[in-house]
Amino acid sequence: MRFTMGPNSYGKSGVRLVRVGRESARHELRDLTVHTALSGDLDATHYTGDNTGVLPTDTQKNTVYAFARDGIGAIETFAERLARHFVDATPSITTARVRIEEHAWTRIGDHSFTRGDGGERRTTETVYDGRAARTASGVRDLLLLNTTDSEFTGFLADEYTTLPETDDRILATAVTATWDYQAEDPDDATFDSAGYDHAFTKARGALLTAFADTYSLSLQQTLHAVGERILKAVPEITEVRLSLPNRHHYLFDLERFGLDNPGVVFQAGDLPYGLIEGTVRREPA
Repeated sequence: MRFTMGPNSYGKSGVRLVRVGRESARHELRDLTVHTALSGDLDATHYTGDNTGVLPTDTQKNTVYAFARDGIGAIETFAERLARHFVDATPSITTARVRIEEHAWTRIGDHSFTRGDGGERRTTETVYDGRAARTASGVRDLLLLNTTDSEFTGFLADEYTTLPETDDRILATAVTATWDYQAEDPDDATFDSAGYDHAFTKARGALLTAFADTYSLSLQQTLHAVGERILKAVPEITEVRLSLPNRHHYLFDLERFGLDNPGVVFQAGDLPYGLIEGTVRREPA
């Protein structure tokens, strides 16, 4: 009986990179977490421990820092620079996947910034196979909440159903959205740093507007409305994948204390939570 390797990759995860732009007295701050994954002709290292084709993960880490020396630009273009380098400069590597999360800081002065714990991150993943680069971008853990204009009624009930219907509830979620850009066209300005930044700003704005504007009959309906609005706002996006956990808020019972609760006091739930996921695609013309 023979045993062979299936799909495999190796790389460096969790490379924390902070870059300060000092071109003027008003400093620019970039805060990234970078993950690399390489694959290719690596049978020898798996079968015999021959590492002659292995670019060390420590080298991959050092490359991230070295490439940041002269600027980052949009995280999409930075990821592509790294992916192309790993494939084009390493004969044994045929595919590189670079994933980046950018942590947002809020400016409070020329060289001062603040950031809350956790919170939203801009994301991207580029895969380069020596011929073309494919890019998917998005946001992660974007906290959103509507205090009204949300209900959940008319759902299927069986002998185990205890959830009451409600025609007015808090709708809260932490959105993870990922969208695919169409195949790269070197003449398309979308695929440079300014273009990617502009497309991201439009997509994020459409996401926020759709959440705020949609009278929600279900979180599934909201998911579709968000995806549709992003596709309408950015023609270069072909597909949006969304994950919306339902951050439950339960109206707290104050009657036992002799008090009413006219929809003002809620208990924020933790676990378990509903998780709504789906993909919204642009139909071919």
